[in-house]
This record gives sequence, structure tokens and C-alpha cells, in this order.
Amino acid sequence: MSKVFMDGGSGINIIFADTLRKMNRSVENLQKSANTFHGIVPGKAVSPEGTIQLDVTFGVPSHFRTESIEFEVVDWKSQYHAILGRPTFARFMAVPHYAYLKLKMPGLKGVITVTGNFQRSDSCDREFSKISETFGMEEALADLSISNDRTLMQEHKKLAVDRAFNATNDTRSHQVHPTDPSKTVNVSSSLPIA
Repeated sequence: MSKVFMDGGSGINIIFADTLRKMNRSVENLQKSANTFHGIVPGKAVSPEGTIQLDVTFGVPSHFRTESIEFEVVDWKSQYHAILGRPTFARFMAVPHYAYLKLKMPGLKGVITVTGNFQRSDSCDREFSKISETFGMEEALADLSISNDRTLMQEHKKLAVDRAFNATNDTRSHQVHPTDPSKTVNVSSSLPIA
């Protein structure tokens, strides 16, 4: 894999479902994960699809080291193929130097040095900016489209047609002048007595 992020701040190893598909590995029937991620999607706890155990090799054919690593499988868009966290650093007894993009670990024939690529790293950083701007937006847009979809609205019962107002049946006449009975006002008969 050419795009692996070594994250000494992460307590888990992550591999993306798209990476597994490209490796012709099934993302179905994964072992259930006991982890939940916090702080990756703002305001939400996210559960992985499951876990998978894979062999990870560092070095060259003449001088390498392989260890079995457990990964959390997530089905997110990413600029990386995988993210290796502290469990991988500990398993390989690896020491990173982020400024020089170097990773050193003991091997059977001495120290194994893995060197990163500054241009690829810079490209991944720029790609991350684009992805992070839209991260979570697809889900929010799907929720909005459902809540605004007029075809999903419940059918309402047709309301009965309001009956026409009838001044004779719907009002009562009240005398408003104490001595002149011709001075009256019509008041709704359905109003409560004050």
C-alpha cells in the first residue's frame, strides 16, 4: 500500500472497506467490533463495520518483518488505504520521526528503515481538506431529502366543508341601549358567557 498514515495519536488501527475490496477481501461477515469512535464525526459516536486480522510487512524482500495486526474496518471515503496507530507501533517496536517521514524498527538483520514520500504526504493532506469539508454531509443531505420529500407525506383526511354562516341561527341579539330597544347588536351564539 502506498498511502498508509502512521498515527501515533490513535489507539486503533483502521483499514477502509474500499481498500479491502481492492485487495479482493470480503467486507461481509467481519468479526464484531467492541470499539466505538468518538471525535471523528463531529457530535456523533460511530461504530466500525467490524474487525479483521491482516499480516503487515515492513521492509524489502531481503530484509523485512511481518506481524499480524487487528484492524477496525470502516466504510468511509479516505485519502489513505489504512491508518496504523499505537498498537502497530508497539507490535513492531517502531519509532517514528514525523519531520523526516521515517519509521525505524528492529528486524532480523538489523534496523529496518521505512522512508515516506513528501510529495505523496502533501497530496494526501490536500485531499484530506477536500474530504473533511464534505464528511458527514452526504448523510445530512440524505436526511434532508427524506424530510423534504413531498411524496412521503401522509395522506390527510379531507376536512368537512365549513358550513355557511347563518345570521339568524348563529347569533343572538342583545340590546345595547338601556332605554331604546331598537339599538341592538348581534353576537355569536357559540361564545361563552363572560
